[in-house]
Amino acid sequence: MTAKLASGVQGTIERLDPAFDALVPADAKVEILADDITWAEGPAWFKGGLLFSDIPQNTVYRWTPDGIHVYLKPSGYTGSTPRGGEPGSNALTLDHEGRLTLCQHGDRRVVRLEHDGKLTVLADKYKGMRFSSPNDLCYNKNDDLYFTDPPYGLEQRDADPKKEMDKNAVYLRRAGGELIRLNTGDIIYPDGKTTPLNFPNGIALSPDEKSLFICVSDPDHPVYLKYDVQPDGNVANGKVFFDTAPWFEKKLPGLPDGVKLDRDGNVWATGPGGVFVFNSAGKLLGLLATNDRTANIGWGDDGSTLYICCNHKLCRIKTKAKGILPGGSK
Repeated sequence: MTAKLASGVQGTIERLDPAFDALVPADAKVEILADDITWAEGPAWFKGGLLFSDIPQNTVYRWTPDGIHVYLKPSGYTGSTPRGGEPGSNALTLDHEGRLTLCQHGDRRVVRLEHDGKLTVLADKYKGMRFSSPNDLCYNKNDDLYFTDPPYGLEQRDADPKKEMDKNAVYLRRAGGELIRLNTGDIIYPDGKTTPLNFPNGIALSPDEKSLFICVSDPDHPVYLKYDVQPDGNVANGKVFFDTAPWFEKKLPGLPDGVKLDRDGNVWATGPGGVFVFNSAGKLLGLLATNDRTANIGWGDDGSTLYICCNHKLCRIKTKAKGILPGGSK
């Protein structure tokens, strides 16, 4: 499959609270921009266009209204031995110098693409253990980098004999290079029930950087988590921000996967059936019901357009909200 321009409307919009109308215009729709993508992921606005990953194709594409072209190939696996699974890059973002940063599934690391085209490895091991497949990432204002490491890029996932990590976890790489594993702890439900955090996926900071949100793509525990960020960058007081189990039990496609916040602290997160929109207190305001597996999302244009990676398609919706563009991108 090769990505190509497309058009049309994807799914519907469900308005569940009057506050949603202040975020999404009455005439808004989820527009299809591109199709024939094997598995779209990791959108990031960059120099007037949108970069996104096609993980199985080991390719980063760049979309503009004028067309789509290959921006980086190989994007996530640079080895010479053919492999299956999900070899390419996953999430993409920019640091504050405008350098593209990629989660590479196949090479099992986080890298930065320098302005001269060379790759700098930012993180590939923790205490001598290779990462499984870094998945999603975000920078804070100091260019410290948070990222998740589930097993999805390994061909047999947790059962893969190549897996070295003792657990699937979340990490912080400080701008100076120090790497720590975050104290995410177990998932703690409001009723006090606890369960291990096995599949951390999407990750994002609140605008004030006092809270860290993590999507859990675990079919048995499909939740979004919220943590307090401590002065040293680690986290504490993790709790379930929202539980999508009732939607998953309806067999709606997808799981909690990607998350972004707007400048007012509203949370936009993919999950079963599409993109959930919450206020900062965790109240569900509405749903962009794509009715397909929806991976990750990213703000673009002037910050008011939400780009959506929806299975084989790239989509967008024009909103009244304003998100923070990665790395101050324009």
